[in-house]
Amino acid sequence: MSWIKKHNKNTSEFIPINTKKYVGKWPILCRSGWERMFCQFLDMNKNVVAWSSENIMIRYLDPLFPGSNKTRRYYPDFWFKNFQGEQYIIEVKPLKETKPPVQSKRKSRKTILTEQRTWEINKAKFKAAQQYAQKMGMKFLIMTEQELFNK
Repeated sequence: MSWIKKHNKNTSEFIPINTKKYVGKWPILCRSGWERMFCQFLDMNKNVVAWSSENIMIRYLDPLFPGSNKTRRYYPDFWFKNFQGEQYIIEVKPLKETKPPVQSKRKSRKTILTEQRTWEINKAKFKAAQQYAQKMGMKFLIMTEQELFNK
């Protein structure tokens, strides 16, 4: 079984069993249980020949400063290559952060603004990642709880 070392309440270090498959920077930091689960999947999946975590940097225009051409850096959660030679860029996100926020009278103004900001940033990141992946001959996928927990 893979080894996990806690760094703090939100971050843990993942130590793979199949260390030769991991081609990224060390330590492998997981910022959620879902990311840790995906690390274990990549480490143990016999169809995965190489993988890394937060190893690709993609620039995107900051949507919170329109017209300023201010760029930000985005590091998708994972990259992997399978035996068929296909390469994937993977982002692990809760489903609610992958689509526009739902308005509700129960939500505070602060919550609504935070959700809207998160959505706008994620939308810009996803667009940039999709373009980058296409340019590099890869596929970009967003893994939500639907993909992670549906067998």
